[in-house]
Amino acid sequence: MADQEGGDDNEIGVKLAVRPKTKRPPLYKVLILNDDYTPMEFVVQVLERFFQMNHAQAFELMLTVHKKGVAVVGVFTYEIAETKVAMVMDFAQRHQHPLQCTMEKE
Repeated sequence: MADQEGGDDNEIGVKLAVRPKTKRPPLYKVLILNDDYTPMEFVVQVLERFFQMNHAQAFELMLTVHKKGVAVVGVFTYEIAETKVAMVMDFAQRHQHPLQCTMEKE
């Protein structure tokens, strides 16, 4: 019976040796850029709607964008970041605001 247990250990060892290691996908920062035309309240609305921030968080981040010219609004996998950027840009265009949203690798 001891031989059978030893056999199981070897099989487990082989399985672990062959098992591939998974890599984490690269992450991307989504950025909102300041401009002189988009109303501050619209930026707050975008942050609440697309980045699930409460009003206080959105207002604080909007002020950062206003003062510093740019702010990271979230970090996501490529596909999610790309979708968020597209949704924000589409929303801004539909409301006739020049708000810019971009992404860059973290």
